[in-house]
Amino acid sequence: MNNLKKILMFSLAALIMLSLVLNVSANSVCHWYIKRNGHSRPNFPTEAQSVAQHGGFFIDERYGDDTAEKKLYITFDAGYENGNIEKILDVLKREEVPVAFFILDNLIIKNTDLVMRMADEGHLVCNHTRNHKDLSLADEETIAESLSSLEKVYEQKTGREMSKYFRFPEGKYSLKALEAVEKLGYKSIFWSFGYDDWDNNRQPCREKALKKILDNTHNGEIILLHPTSSTNAEILPTLISEWRKMGYTFGTLDELTA
Repeated sequence: MNNLKKILMFSLAALIMLSLVLNVSANSVCHWYIKRNGHSRPNFPTEAQSVAQHGGFFIDERYGDDTAEKKLYITFDAGYENGNIEKILDVLKREEVPVAFFILDNLIIKNTDLVMRMADEGHLVCNHTRNHKDLSLADEETIAESLSSLEKVYEQKTGREMSKYFRFPEGKYSLKALEAVEKLGYKSIFWSFGYDDWDNNRQPCREKALKKILDNTHNGEIILLHPTSSTNAEILPTLISEWRKMGYTFGTLDELTA
């Protein structure tokens, strides 16, 4: 009887410890980071499997290094307009390339016509939170309020319904936050290539940016760019032309997640 009691007490302690470990793991903050691998699939972090299991996407698995058909998904994170978003939209319209814009409320409120144009010209307008607040350790209620408040601003200003795609600000997330976003009916979109283009005071030169992007284009890629970048606005026509020469076509997030 004493042995049985000891076994039960040990088992209970083990279950408590396991619960604590799982809880810590679920709330651990992850920073999405990709180790580049040229034209081959990059090396994804160990957390990538958990992302995929909770409605997250970071590459199109259907298009591998040896797949004949080549597909690329272009996404932009946009918080404000500085003249370059309009230029980028002009290029996308001329080249007939669909993209996804992950936006904040500032852009919707101050540049409603520009956001309407995104949707009217066939681009997906997606959720990047209302004010770019870190949600990695937020509770479900806070996450729901952050996403729904942006939805409401978008609907009020445009009369449209926001696409159910979400991107965590700065790529900071946790398993718990992923689960909360998934419960809201959203798919979390990460990326398999991004580069330092967000700092308007530290823009790379045209040649350097083109080389870095083209040298790291791989099949099934989800590329993250910022449309406020003057360099991106300048090189986008060349990028699209070079990607097409490499055999790439441009997919939508609806195709990616189908």
